[in-house]
Parts: sequence; structure tokens; C-alpha cells
Amino acid sequence: MKGKQGDKQRIQHMLDAIAEIEHYTFQTNFPTFIENSMMRFACIKQMEIIGEAANYLTAETIDAFPDIPWRQIIGLRHILVHE
Repeated sequence: MKGKQGDKQRIQHMLDAIAEIEHYTFQTNFPTFIENSMMRFACIKQMEIIGEAANYLTAETIDAFPDIPWRQIIGLRHILVHE
């Protein structure tokens, strides 16, 4: 569904994924993050969810938030999934 209601749900999915990443990495330093494959893969999965949701936002919503780097968010998702 591409539309306002769908956009609200997609943005909520993005916010939920961000909260999950914050939860996974709370009080974690970078060396610990790098050494913990389960944490890395969990964060990567959440970043994929963010990119997928961003990819299906309407142009109206994207245009309403020009300071957000939508193309980079979507591009990162493509890299994470395909490379």
C-alpha cells in the first residue's frame, strides 16, 4: 500500500527498527560490537528494515523531509542485502 496510511506504518517500522538497534547496542563499545556477530547481524537486519520501509515511502512524504538522506538510506539497504 502506497499512501499516507502506509507511510505512517512504514515510518513507525523505521522508528521501531531504530529503537531495536539502540537496544542492542546500549552501553556497547565499537570493539565489542565488531566482535559480536549476533549483534552485528541483528543491527544489519534492522538497517535493512529501515531501508526497505524508506524505499516504499511516497514522494509526498519524502519531499516533506528534505533533510533526511533518503537515497543513502535506501542505497545502504541495497548494499546490505545484495553485497
